[in-house]
Amino acid sequence: MGHDTVEKPNLSFGRAGEPVRGTPYARYARLDELHSLQHPLSEAPAELSFIVTTQVMELLFGLLRHEWTLAQRALRADDLPDALAALRRGTHVQDVLTESWDLLATMTPQEFNSFRSVFGEASGFQSSAFVHLEFLLGNKNAALLRMYDDSPEALAELTEVLRSPGLYDDALAALARRGLELPDTVSERRHQSDGAVAAAWRRVYAEDEYAELRPLAEALLDVAERVTRWRHRHLMAVKRAMGAKPGSGGSSGLSWLRRSAEQDVFPELWEIRDGM
Repeated sequence: MGHDTVEKPNLSFGRAGEPVRGTPYARYARLDELHSLQHPLSEAPAELSFIVTTQVMELLFGLLRHEWTLAQRALRADDLPDALAALRRGTHVQDVLTESWDLLATMTPQEFNSFRSVFGEASGFQSSAFVHLEFLLGNKNAALLRMYDDSPEALAELTEVLRSPGLYDDALAALARRGLELPDTVSERRHQSDGAVAAAWRRVYAEDEYAELRPLAEALLDVAERVTRWRHRHLMAVKRAMGAKPGSGGSSGLSWLRRSAEQDVFPELWEIRDGM
C-alpha cells in the first residue's frame, strides 16, 4: 500500500495563540502585521508616502543602532576587524537612510499642507531611535529626555545611553589602550574639537606603530560623512516642502536643521586633514 503525502496546513501561531496563515516568508517577516501599520488620517494622496518613509527610517534607525552597538562591543574587546565590519555594514544602512529622502524630496508645499494638520505636534525630532543615534554620536543633550516623561522605557534606555560612552568614546579608548595620550574628556562634548584628541589621530596617521588604527579612523570618517549627508538631505527636503516655517514639534525648523548639517561629526578627524 502506498503512502499519500499529506500537506500540512501553512500556518503558525501568534503571540495570543491564534493561528497565523500565509507563506513561510510572510510568517517570518510578519508581513500581514507590517502592512497593517499604515493608517493615513486624511484623504491626501501624499500622506501614505510620508507615513511609509517615516516607518522605513525608523526601522533603519534601529538597524543602525544595532550595528553601532556591535561596533562598540568589538572596540571594547580590542577586536578591530569585527568593529570595522560592523561600521562597514552600518555605512550601507546610512546610505539607504539618505536615499530614503528621495521618497519625499519632491513633495510640494501644497501636498505637504494637505495633511500636515492631521499629525498635530508630532515631529521626527521626537523619535527615541533618532535621539539614541545622536547620543551614540556624542551629540548629547540631557534636555531632550523631557520629551519621554510619559514613556518610561524610552526614558530609561536613553538615560543609560546619555551616561554611557558613545561610539567615538570607545574608539578613543581603543587608541588610549595602545599607548596614545588622550584626555579624560566629557563625552557630552564629543561634537567639539579637542586638541589632544586631534594630536592622537595625527600620530595614528604619521607613525607606523599605529598603522593598524588607520582603517578605524577612515571607517569613522565614513560614518561621519554619511551623517552629514543625511542631515543635509533632511534640510533640503524640509526647505522644499515647508520653507522656513516652524516645525510641527515647535522647533525652529529650517534654522535648526541648517546648524545641525554644518556641525562636523568626530571633528578632530576632519581637522587634522588641514596639515596632512
